[in-house]
Amino acid sequence: MKSEIAERIREINEELSDSTARLIAVSKTKPNEAIEEAYAMGQRAFGENKVQELVDKHEALPKDIEWHMIGHLQRNKVKYIAPFVHLIHGVDTEKLLKEINKQGKKNDRTLSCLLQVHIAEEDTKFGFDADEITTMLDAGIMDELQHIKICGLMGMATHTEDQAQIIKEFSGLKSLRDQLQQNYSHDRLELKELSMGMSGDYPLAVSQGSTLIRVGSTIFGQRDYNTK
Repeated sequence: MKSEIAERIREINEELSDSTARLIAVSKTKPNEAIEEAYAMGQRAFGENKVQELVDKHEALPKDIEWHMIGHLQRNKVKYIAPFVHLIHGVDTEKLLKEINKQGKKNDRTLSCLLQVHIAEEDTKFGFDADEITTMLDAGIMDELQHIKICGLMGMATHTEDQAQIIKEFSGLKSLRDQLQQNYSHDRLELKELSMGMSGDYPLAVSQGSTLIRVGSTIFGQRDYNTK
């Protein structure tokens, strides 16, 4: 008998079957046993938002898991995930990009990143705005960052019941991605990915061209932040 976790993953993947979107199972605060249930179903991409939890799970779980750092990343913690992280979603400053590049060089790796764009109305969310990204790229930053590959953009929509607002924000992020793709060319700047959509809004994100959805509570249930 399949577990509830496995059944939810099957249902989400069925929803995604007619799209280009791929599921990142957000396992933050969840025990290794829950991840192992998802792994047994064939899920290999998992997202964490705390560096120490990500490191601990990487050490304890199968090595073919593809770990995504989806939370706000402090520069002084990049070194802990640089040896193994698959994709860093939330790169929100030029200083962070340069630190990731530094740690990539130390580990002889080219680290894959997404630029986080502030698309929501809330001030609490992190991210570049469009002008900051174009200014950075116009200045030739990719020539400096020999150990970084920028694979796309990430955004978090406003927490609202207004679906039109959410669609507008996701659509705007896709438009920005398409514009950057058209205007900039570099062998380490391939903006194929759009990381947008979470448990509450991923169907809308998929409708607007998301390639990576970050889904946690729909799969694993509500999070227990009292559990280490």
